[in-house]
Amino acid sequence: MLAQATRDAARMSQPAGVGLDSPAVRARMVQRLAAEGLAGEAVLDAMVKVPRHRFVDPALVQQAYEDTSLPIGFGQTISKPSAVARMLQLLMEGDMSRRQGHLGRVLEIGTGCGYQAAVLSLLARSLVSLERIHGLHIQAMSRIEQWRLDARLRLPVQLVHVDGRGGHAAHGPFDSIIAAAGGEALPEAWLTQLAPGGRLVAPLVEGAGQVLAVVDHRMLGGRSMLEHSRREAVSFVPLKSGLG
Repeated sequence: MLAQATRDAARMSQPAGVGLDSPAVRARMVQRLAAEGLAGEAVLDAMVKVPRHRFVDPALVQQAYEDTSLPIGFGQTISKPSAVARMLQLLMEGDMSRRQGHLGRVLEIGTGCGYQAAVLSLLARSLVSLERIHGLHIQAMSRIEQWRLDARLRLPVQLVHVDGRGGHAAHGPFDSIIAAAGGEALPEAWLTQLAPGGRLVAPLVEGAGQVLAVVDHRMLGGRSMLEHSRREAVSFVPLKSGLG
């Protein structure tokens, strides 16, 4: 399947030889992630199709396929590929996603540069992505639209400039919720907008650092229950309120 995804990426990319637009560059990044056991086939297939270098500052494109986070302006960063792969795989392992084979209706808090939204768009039936910083919101819209046009894709994506702490009830409930910033508690709005069978994955401040928090909305005996668990330590930007 990875070989097929690489061929798909070749059809989708611009004819730029062995440069950064070459699908082979993305395939090598994905092969490293696969060797580390960081994600399943669906996530890796999606990541090999999205040109990460198009979502970073032009001065940093040579580092786009390294496993590192990079500044994107406004005090924010693009998550490193391994972090994206891990969080998306955790989403794919939720009850509903396992049954359906996709992430269903997705809410992303923190569009940032738009890279993770682009990957999510290939795994979701619909995606609402929220960004509180107007400059990043505009950049992400432009980058995703240019990629969509170049790749000739129809993407079920809506980008919204709004304070992400409140979620987006108008399009909820959501089967999958993912956040790219961590606070000391998960906002109540996110929990109430998580559909039965759905899963939420977000960084959470714990002690002096952050961990990945996973919340599953389960129905047991006709009763709704939110099951919380903690995973490995991570490092994300802090979750903030207000528009920027």
